[in-house]
Amino acid sequence: MVDIETSKRLIDIKCSIETIERFLERCPRRFDAFCADDMFRSAVLYHVAIIGEAINQILKRYPDIAITSARKIVNTRNYVIHGYDSLDNEILWSIVINHVPVLKKEVEALIGAFAS
Repeated sequence: MVDIETSKRLIDIKCSIETIERFLERCPRRFDAFCADDMFRSAVLYHVAIIGEAINQILKRYPDIAITSARKIVNTRNYVIHGYDSLDNEILWSIVINHVPVLKKEVEALIGAFAS
C-alpha cells in the first residue's frame, strides 16, 4: 500500500501529462510549430518541471518505484530549472513525443495498482 502523499504526486504527474496532451491537441504535432510557439513551449516546460519534482519526491519514499528512467526524469527537471538558458528544443520535443506517453502508461498502472 502506498501512502497518500505518493498517491497525490502520481495524480499530479498524470494531470500534467494530460495537460501536455491537451496542448498537443490544440497545436500541430510538428517540431517547427512547437519551436514557433513560445507559450506552448513554456507550458510544456512548466509541466515537465512538475513531473520531475513529483518523481523526485516519490523516489525519496520509494526509490525502486516502477517508473522507467525515473532518475533521468528528475535530472531533466533540474536541467529545465537550472539550465533553462541552454535547453535544446529538440530534447524537449523528444521528451513530449517519445517519453511522456510511456510515463503516462506507467503512472496509470501505478495508480491502478495502489488503488486496489
